[in-house]
Amino acid sequence: MTAAPQGPGFSTTVEALRLREWLLGPAQATLVMDQFSADDFHLVVDDRADVHVNSKDGRFYLGWFPLGRPGTDGEGWKIAVTGTAKVRGYQISFDTETPAEVVAAAVTRVLETSQQL
Repeated sequence: MTAAPQGPGFSTTVEALRLREWLLGPAQATLVMDQFSADDFHLVVDDRADVHVNSKDGRFYLGWFPLGRPGTDGEGWKIAVTGTAKVRGYQISFDTETPAEVVAAAVTRVLETSQQL
């Protein structure tokens, strides 16, 4: 029988390899939607019960598709920021089963990066 390896950082490495419990499932979309005020954003719920949020300047879009976005394979969330004449915009998509906490964190960070002109 050999002794377990010892030394600085070894126990930290072992801890990092242990199994974890991960947050799974969509949870409450209100964690995401509660970040938007009527003063700065338009909210539309369509006939499929999909939710669309647009900034009043039209540069930010968030779509929530609880049953999946039509024409995609399980896309549940879509974030898009329109670029400018000099800098391209970007898009982020999340699956329908992505935890709302993860989407809310991404939305929070996107909103934090905006600056009022």
